[in-house]
This record gives sequence, structure tokens and C-alpha cells, in this order.
Amino acid sequence: MRLIILGPPGAGKGTQAARIAEHFGIPAISTGDIFRANIRNGTDLGKQVQEITASGGYVSDDITNAIVEDRLNEDDAREGFLLDGYPRTTGQVTALDWMLGKKDHGLDKVLALTVDEEAVVARLLKRAEVEGRPDDTEDVIRERQAIYRRETAPLVEVYAERGLLVEVDGLGEVDEVTERIVSALS
Repeated sequence: MRLIILGPPGAGKGTQAARIAEHFGIPAISTGDIFRANIRNGTDLGKQVQEITASGGYVSDDITNAIVEDRLNEDDAREGFLLDGYPRTTGQVTALDWMLGKKDHGLDKVLALTVDEEAVVARLLKRAEVEGRPDDTEDVIRERQAIYRRETAPLVEVYAERGLLVEVDGLGEVDEVTERIVSALS
């Protein structure tokens, strides 16, 4: 199964991606996790990404597309995957279509988690405290929400037009949300 999970930052995509991937026996591929690992390891990419994310911005399509293509070429993603945090822009949709088209593959479903923005802001502020994420200030969180609405939310319409979109309420207990997702994808 080849899936994408969409939703604003803090909607629970990472938590649900891991659960969905385990359920379907596919890798959860998070661009955010890849970027954070590079930051932790002090790589050149990590230094670039840290500077961009500290200001609330997103990493460029060129860098992100190259990282995703490389990851999709790994053996564990051959039979399927769940992309979390990618694509974020229509340019990335085009790049992903091209990557998958080279292998005669397509997406099976695109899952969109719907949430209340104020609930998400509160959730992210709490996560920043617990996980010690210095880039998660309220101003940065709200800027990321605005970027999501402007750049990524339009992808919901793109995938709806293709008949791939499955919308699920992302608020509630983690297990309840997982059950709603699995039911919607089955």
C-alpha cells in the first residue's frame, strides 16, 4: 500500500503514521524525522535545515524531493510506504508523481487528518515543553500553520479530485483516531 498522510503540524500525523505503517506492514517515512536526524548528527544538510526551521520556514522542494526519492529507493519501501510530511506543495506532488511513475506505481490513498487549529497550537506548545523543542514557540507554530494553510492545504483538493482522498477526524484519543483511520482505509 502506498499512502500519504496530510494534516497541519501537530495534527498527530507522526503518531498515526507509525501505527498505520505497522498495521499495513510498510515503512513510515517522515521527512521531519530525516531532517531532525541530520540536525542531531551535525551534517551539512542538518545545519541548513536547522537554520530554516528555526525561523519557521520549510526546507526547499529540491532538497526534500531528493531526500524522498533516495528513501523510496530503499528495499523496505519497494512494496509500499506511508509518507508523512511529504508532499507539502504542488511542486512536490508533481515530483512524487514523476518518482512513482518511473516505477509504474501510483498512490493508493491520501489520508487527511482534520483538526481544530487552536487545539493543534495548544498541543504543539505542550509538545515543545515535553520534548524540549526550541523551535516550537507560539509565533513559529502559528507561522507553520499559516504556511500549511497556504501551501499544503490545497493538496487536499488535488487528491480529492483524483479520487484518492480519505478525510478522518484527527482529534480524540490516539487509539480512537487510529481505529477511525484503519476503518476508513479498509
